[in-house]
Amino acid sequence: MEVKSTTKYVSLSPKKAREVAREIQGLPVSSALDILTFTPKKAAQLIGKTLKTAIADAENNFSLDAGTLVIKEAVIGSAPTQRRFKPRAKGSAGPILRRSSHISITLVGSAPEKKKKTARKAVSAKTPEAPAVAEAEA
Repeated sequence: MEVKSTTKYVSLSPKKAREVAREIQGLPVSSALDILTFTPKKAAQLIGKTLKTAIADAENNFSLDAGTLVIKEAVIGSAPTQRRFKPRAKGSAGPILRRSSHISITLVGSAPEKKKKTARKAVSAKTPEAPAVAEAEA
């Protein structure tokens, strides 16, 4: 079972966020949360928030155990860039690009196994199999 959570339009450049996202790919959820808690970057806080959302979705919507969840992928995509201009020398203008990103985390966990009911074939006196069973016992 896969659970996906996305945070959009985060004001952080994708290049800076990918650096943190690479650290947690393929790890169990508990290890990833520990790493994100002690990483002193803005991206770690934002990715941690998205990861906690994905964990809550897995527990509440899909009845998955948080202990069995593993991060399948942590993808950082680029969002629209805001373009600004700053005055420069001799009447020119220098561009300022304010990049933003989309954070997407996919978790994988095993669904809780349901007990399978064993189907027993009931033999009644009205079925044609009943006399054959009775003769075999005698």
